[in-house]
Amino acid sequence: MAEPNAKLKTPTDLKSNDAKSVAEALNGILADSYALYLKTKNFHWHVSGPHFRDYHLMLDEQAAQILATTDAIAERVRKTGNTTLRSIGDIARRQTIKDNDADFVSAEDMLAELREDNLKLVEILREAKEIIDEAKDNATSGVIDDWTDQAEERAWFLFETSRKG
Repeated sequence: MAEPNAKLKTPTDLKSNDAKSVAEALNGILADSYALYLKTKNFHWHVSGPHFRDYHLMLDEQAAQILATTDAIAERVRKTGNTTLRSIGDIARRQTIKDNDADFVSAEDMLAELREDNLKLVEILREAKEIIDEAKDNATSGVIDDWTDQAEERAWFLFETSRKG
C-alpha cells in the first residue's frame, strides 16, 4: 500500500529532515503573508481621512505585492517535496501576525500597525533564511532575500507616509 502523500512526493536533493524544516519555515511565512495580505486589504477598504486617496492606493499596491508572493512561497514548499497550506483554518493555526477585527482604526494607527507587521515579517524571513541556508536550499535562499527586501520597503513606505511635517 502506498503512503498517503506518495502521489505528491516531488523529487528533491534536499535531505528529508532539511526539506521538512524548510517547508515548515515557508508554511509559517505563507500563513503570515496571508494574514498580512488580508489585514492590508482590510485597512485599504476602511481607511478614511484627509489622505484617503494616497493611503487607499498605497495599501492596495502593498496588498497586491504581498499576495503575489504567496504562490511563489507555496511553490517553493512543493518543490522541496512537501505539502503546503490547505485552508483558512490552517493559516489561522500557523499565523503569528495578529488579525485586527476592530470596528474602527484610525489611518495613523493602520499605518503604524502595518509597519510593525511588515517588520515582524522581515524578522520571520531572516530566521527562516538561517534554516534554509543550513539546509543548503540555494534557490529558496535567493528568493527569500527578495521577499525580505519587499517587506522592508513596505515598512519604509509606511514609516515615511506616517511622518508629520
